[in-house]
Amino acid sequence: MESGRYRLVVSRACPWAGRSLVSRRLLGLERALPVAVADPVQDERSWRFTLDPDGRDPVLGIGFLYEAYEAREPGPHDAVSVPAVVDVPSGRLVTNDYQRITLDLATEWRALHRDGAPDLYPEHLRDEIDARMDGIYRDINNGVYEAGFATAQEAYDEAYGRLFARFDQVSEQLAGQRYLVGDTITEADIQLFTTLVRFDAVYHGHFKCNRNKLTEDSVLWAYARDLFQTPGFGDTVDFDHIKRHYYQVHQHINPTRIVPRGPDLRGWRTPHHREELGGRPFGDGTPPPPPPEDEVVVPL
Repeated sequence: MESGRYRLVVSRACPWAGRSLVSRRLLGLERALPVAVADPVQDERSWRFTLDPDGRDPVLGIGFLYEAYEAREPGPHDAVSVPAVVDVPSGRLVTNDYQRITLDLATEWRALHRDGAPDLYPEHLRDEIDARMDGIYRDINNGVYEAGFATAQEAYDEAYGRLFARFDQVSEQLAGQRYLVGDTITEADIQLFTTLVRFDAVYHGHFKCNRNKLTEDSVLWAYARDLFQTPGFGDTVDFDHIKRHYYQVHQHINPTRIVPRGPDLRGWRTPHHREELGGRPFGDGTPPPPPPEDEVVVPL
């Protein structure tokens, strides 16, 4: 991989893009893989760069992400998604495979990792990590969307049931161990975190995933706070972007586009006591330094 050759296009609202932001921070790839942050509210032309001067990404020179898709292959593009890796010299989309991007950052980009970067996908644990991620993706990451976008009661009920059955399973497991696999943070934790951090803010109400709030599950709430307070996690989260995206873009679910004022987010900074379970967040590595100035998110 060539440092600076590619640009990572994200929305801070999107959980799939959130995974790439966390991995990138933990591994220290900010300079090697610069980021472009899209407006959390799309229009019919896809993710847009209206947060930048003149409404264009200053490096790629484009106003909408679909232009990178067009540069790769002209024609209609029904699913212009983030995260997306774009080749800077050509302006072409390289990949939008959100499942693969973070694994590649952990493995294929190793030569560009910072000193002290953690091993987020250790080879001897990959089978277990993959198995954990498969269930979490199917029932939690994707389950909230299947429930939220359901147009039939039966489909909603089925997704809702799988979601909370998996929640209960994961909660039971995490009651006795700090992280999902082994005693350090891995890709599995990153994948679960990006849904948990959005749960009470949008999925519980907006997507009708309302058996209970995250804050009402003592184990998962403490686990999520532990990660949120770990450098590289909470400092990538923008609750304003998250709430505005879900409540203003999904007009078929929320036709008034009113963004709720709650929930109270101050609890994310309260003590979690998960360190009592042991574990080494970064393994033999070290915490990442603070984020670059131009990537600092407004703190809670």
